[in-house]
Order: sequence, then structure tokens, then C-alpha cells
Amino acid sequence: MEVLAKVELSLEKMKKIVQSHRGMLSWGGTAKLAPVDDILISVERPLSMDSTGQLVASILSKKIAAGSTHLLIDIPIGASAKIHDKQEALQLRKLFEYIGDLFALHIEVVFTDGSQPIGNGIGPVLEARDVLQVLSNHIDAPADLREKSLRLAGRILEFDPDVRGGQGYATARDILESGRAFDKMQAIILAQGEQKKHENQPPLQYEVIAYTNGYIHTIDNLKIANIADLAGAPRDKCAGIDLSKKVGDHVNKGDTLFTIYACYKSELEFAKKLADEGNVYTINAKAPSNNAHYYI
Repeated sequence: MEVLAKVELSLEKMKKIVQSHRGMLSWGGTAKLAPVDDILISVERPLSMDSTGQLVASILSKKIAAGSTHLLIDIPIGASAKIHDKQEALQLRKLFEYIGDLFALHIEVVFTDGSQPIGNGIGPVLEARDVLQVLSNHIDAPADLREKSLRLAGRILEFDPDVRGGQGYATARDILESGRAFDKMQAIILAQGEQKKHENQPPLQYEVIAYTNGYIHTIDNLKIANIADLAGAPRDKCAGIDLSKKVGDHVNKGDTLFTIYACYKSELEFAKKLADEGNVYTINAKAPSNNAHYYI
């Protein structure tokens, strides 16, 4: 959102925008909803500390402080995701629900497919591009991002007792396809303050190509994130990775798997080195048996 609109807003401006548009996207640090959490994050992030208890506390503290009554939690599950299997996800769901009950916060937890990145872009400008393509019903919009967004939006709509179970998805799809979702996003961006336009891509790029023919079986989320980080994302808004192929796609030797974008030569070299070490994508001769996104 920082690519599209100003996100450091006063509490008074936040209230005004929400009252006018019924929603907004801003940086929570400005409102100082949970200042202790901000301190803990600043300590934990450089040390790569990420305990389950702190994860739950960090997510829920700001929501409770803001006065939320309903909350949808998305837990992606995958071998290279933060949560690796269903058993681990179930334990985390129980913890979320337990803490939510203590604060009279209605929490619904959904499990989604975390076996690969959702959308094509990793990095602020590239991710914002994907979001706007979905909202504007663009022909190039990532299908997986669109589908996941509709499913999550549908579940949120079903918090309304007047919306029957299963009806939320169709309602969300109608709102998206009619253009109302895009119009509302544009209105919120203008209300928050439109950001200056970023360049479509930084000047430096490197294409990572397939080493053989076959089908893509896995994408290592952690390595993709590390490569994007080395390339300068999210510090440099235009830096990151643009995925050309996803799990289940057929590739020929020499096809582009993903493109690295960077603003500085040194950062591009670091990212290239990690990408060229391999094992970011696994390619096999046979198509994967199951490539369906799952929701529980």
C-alpha cells in the first residue's frame, strides 16, 4: 500500500477516512496501538527470532487495541512456509481461538496453500501491480491471487449474519467483477494521499532460466524471499522478483523461471549468486499429481 498511497497518517485522519469510506490501509505504528509490540519486533527481526507466542501476541495485540470484534486469520501451510504441516496449523489455530475468547474477539482461522508464492510479484511495486491487476479485472491478473482474495473476502462477508454460509464468495466475486472493488480502492488511495508514481522496474535485472525440460513440482518460498531481500526488497520499492512460472507449469530448457530486479549492481550480484546455487525450483519429467490450492 505504501507504493500506492500515504500510510503514515494521524489517528484523526484514519478515523475520518474510515467514517467516509468504511475502510483503509495504513501503517499501525502511527496510531501507537501496541507500542511494546513495535519494540519487540525491532529487536526480534534482526535476530531472526520468531516464536509462536510472540507471533500470536503481535497479530492480536493491535487488533484488540483497535477495538476489532471479528478477525479472519489466514495460515498458509507448506514445506517452505512458516507453518509446515496441518498438525502445526491446528495447534496455532487453537492458540488464536483461545486468546480470542479471552478478549471476546470472534476469530475464524482458514488454512491455505503455502506451497508456493501467491501472485507473481515479490517486492512492493511488483506486488502492488498484481493487486491492481486483480482489482481491475486485468487479463494478466494472477489467477491464484484472485481466487484466494475472493475466498478470504467471502469469509469476511459471511461474518454478517444476513449472509448465508457459502454466499460470501459469490457476493465478493460480483463486487470485484462489477468494478466496485477497484473504484473503492481508488477512492481510499485518494483519501489517504496518492503516492508519486514509481518506475515500472529498476534498471538492473537478471533472468533465472530452466536447466531442463519438464514440469515444476516445487518452489522454495524461503529461498525466493531471501533472493528478493538480497536484491533490495522491500527497502528499494522497485526491487524484487517477478515469477514467470508456477507449480504445475511445463517448461522447456532455457525458459525464464523468474526475473530478479535490483537498483544496485552489488545487490543484484548477491541475489544472482543465491539464485544460481539452484534448488529454488524443482523440475521433474512428470506433471505433479496434485496442484490444487486447498482451503479448510
